[in-house]
Amino acid sequence: MFVVCGEALYDVFTLEETDRGFTMDARIGGSPFNVAIGLARLGCDVAFCAGLSSDPLGRRLERHLEAEGVDTRYVVRKDNPTTLALVALGGGGEPHYSFYGHAAADRAVTSADLPTLPETVQAIHFGSFSLAVEPSGASFLELARHAAEKLVSFDPNIRLNVEPDAALWRQRTETFTQIAALVKVSVEDLNILFPEETPEGVIARWHANGVQLVVVTRGSEGALVSLRGEVFEVPGRRVETVDTVGAGDTYQAALLCGLERLGKASKAGLAALSMAECRRLVDFAGMAAAITCTRRGADMPHAAEVPDI
Repeated sequence: MFVVCGEALYDVFTLEETDRGFTMDARIGGSPFNVAIGLARLGCDVAFCAGLSSDPLGRRLERHLEAEGVDTRYVVRKDNPTTLALVALGGGGEPHYSFYGHAAADRAVTSADLPTLPETVQAIHFGSFSLAVEPSGASFLELARHAAEKLVSFDPNIRLNVEPDAALWRQRTETFTQIAALVKVSVEDLNILFPEETPEGVIARWHANGVQLVVVTRGSEGALVSLRGEVFEVPGRRVETVDTVGAGDTYQAALLCGLERLGKASKAGLAALSMAECRRLVDFAGMAAAITCTRRGADMPHAAEVPDI
């Protein structure tokens, strides 16, 4: 089983202006939430660990998890409100977010809320702003440390309009790279975290910290991949893009699912991943992410839509 830890929210798209305001389209989302859904759709056994509000929006999030086949045993129910992310799309379909989530449920996970993970959990993924706000940030870091014998995956997925302090993101990212064996990061996030360093230099430091596999996603330009210091590039895929919301989350889910299909979804398994297997892995992830780009919002593909690894 995989466990995905982090936030759950609504992506709210402004459709058109009306006489009395705007019409809006609220889509269930949140980066870790999307990763969990993506894993379930690809046929993986996955549970979600996060704070969900007891308000109608939070209850809807939980029902959606259950409908998608995601285990909710590690969901923490809170009286706090649900986070909303107002989405504006750029010319290439890239999303820009404005968050409304002060003291929301997904930020309210405490140390006392953390689960004890059974041996059947082979991998655990952490990501995005729930790691940079408190108390959830310190709580999930504690869980990662306790789960260090498992395959720990990490994607910083920076949201400066939630936490504007880049130094805090940098510190938390560096801490997680001392625990995680798999790190996926966008080139945009690398530029925020380490503006004066090359991606190759950052990758080398993370490998020195113990990271086995680093994948730097570059949108339509593909990805830069480093398996234990052996670096290669993957070209992008040309598709009719509707928007790129959820593409990175789909890529993350497919990386984890692909490792499971290869029999390498464990700390020892990733350490034994061959270069040939790695190339198949990132190709599988790229195919899955490309499908999401052809759809509105974070609508991840199902297993039958993606050629096998």
